[in-house]
Parts: sequence; structure tokens; C-alpha cells
Amino acid sequence: MTGFSRAESQADGAAWTVEARSVNGRNLDIRCRLPGGFESLEALVRTEAARRFKRGSVNIVVTFTRTAATTPLRINRPLLDQVLALARDLAEAGAAPPRLDALLAIRGVIESVDDDDATTREHWETRLVADLTLALDRLAVARAEEGGRLGEVLARQLDEMAALVVAATDCAATQPAALRERLTTQLAVLLDAVPSLPQERLAQELALLVARGDVREELDRLRAHLAAARDLLAVGDAIGRRLDFLCQEFNREANTLCSKSTDVELTRIALALKAIIEQFREQVQNIE
Repeated sequence: MTGFSRAESQADGAAWTVEARSVNGRNLDIRCRLPGGFESLEALVRTEAARRFKRGSVNIVVTFTRTAATTPLRINRPLLDQVLALARDLAEAGAAPPRLDALLAIRGVIESVDDDDATTREHWETRLVADLTLALDRLAVARAEEGGRLGEVLARQLDEMAALVVAATDCAATQPAALRERLTTQLAVLLDAVPSLPQERLAQELALLVARGDVREELDRLRAHLAAARDLLAVGDAIGRRLDFLCQEFNREANTLCSKSTDVELTRIALALKAIIEQFREQVQNIE
């Protein structure tokens, strides 16, 4: 959700620049900095930005200057009178009188006159709105291009997750048999030590242990979540929040896979799956 755009124009003795940039953010945060006299455009800017973007911190800055050749100037008489009064006091104390150019160089003595007529200001606003719209459109294009590149990264990460799910499925297929064999050996030792233990009770405990270690449901849900994530990437709309939710589901199933695993290889696969899910989650924060 990062991007930058710029638009600039000039008309009727004025020039302006519009800069729009965005960085990653969980929600949409729009900030505007408009020049004096154009504050009424902020509502329009916010509406247009919210129409294009759903997430991220978006910052729009407009600089507006009048050309010196067409900007009327005037002397700030009250300020100049104060300066001259101070100069006279200093002259009575023996100080040299100030030069005219030094007086005029004092900040605020010369000021511009804002006497724009309504027609000129309306023309400026119309042109400025057009450039604001252009800058936001360009920012949307920049964000979309970044999103396209990130989409390729996310697709590769989904492929890695899918491969790990296949490996976990192959490993899980042998897990019940290995678990039964291990428990049978342990139960034989236990029966020799405690011959009065009912065979039915032992069979029930064995079945319960095997059921607790069955990870087929978790793997089925992981495959379903992978399919849903691929469908979202194919949509190409504002999918960031929905991918956030899927990341939570991915993590939940991977954690359950780890907790149920009684096999070293299956545990290794589940941990690798958790690592790639975390990488996927970090990239999803950059998706609108």
C-alpha cells in the first residue's frame, strides 16, 4: 500500500503542486494539508481518497504560490511606523539612521495583497480539484502496481504452504499405524505387569489415543483455506482484511497440527508451515 504521485499546474498568475503518498496501515487514515483559502476542498479530497483506497495512511499536500509579477504588494504602515519610532529613539542615542533598503527588508514591512476576484479563485479551485483527482488516480495506479508484485509473492508463499500440506498428509497417513504399533508394544509390557487389566478397556484407550492424533480434519481445513486465499488473490479487489482473517485460520490449524503430532517429521513440517504462514501474514499487511 505504499506509493507516491505528483501533479502540478499554473494558471492566472499562480502555480501549485499536489503530492500524494501512502504507506502501510491496518486502517484508512487520510491526512490533508491545503493552502490558506482552499480549506473548503478538504471534504472533497477525503471523499475521493476514501473512494479509491480502503487501507493505509494517505497523505495529500498542496503547495500554492502566486507569481511575483502579478502579486500586488503594499507597505504595512503600522509596522513601519513602529520601526521608524524605534529608529528615532536610537538616533537620539547616537546611532546612525537606518537605510531604506534595511527598513524594507524587515519581515512584514512589505506584504502581498490578497485581492483575488471571485472568478479567478473559482478558476483556481476548478484546476486544483482536477490536479488533486489526477494525483489520487496516479497514487492508485502506483499502489495497484505494488499490489500486483506482492500478489506474485503471496502466490509463491501459498504454493509453499500447499507443498507442506501435501507432505504433512503423506506423513499423517502413516501416523496411525505407527502409533498403534508403538502402543501395542507398550501395552504388551503393561499387560505382563498388570494381567488383570481388561482387554476392552485397553482397546478403548488405544482407540482414543489414535483419534486424538488424527490430523486429517486440520489438513482438510488447511486445503480449504488455501483455496479461499487463491480465490481472493484472483479477485484483485480490496482483500487485505479477508486475507488477515485467513492468516488467523492458517495459524490455528498449524498450531493444532503441532499439538496433535506424535511424529518428529510431522512436527517439523508443521513448524515449517507456521514459519511460512507468518511470512504470508507480514506481506498481507501491505495488501489493500
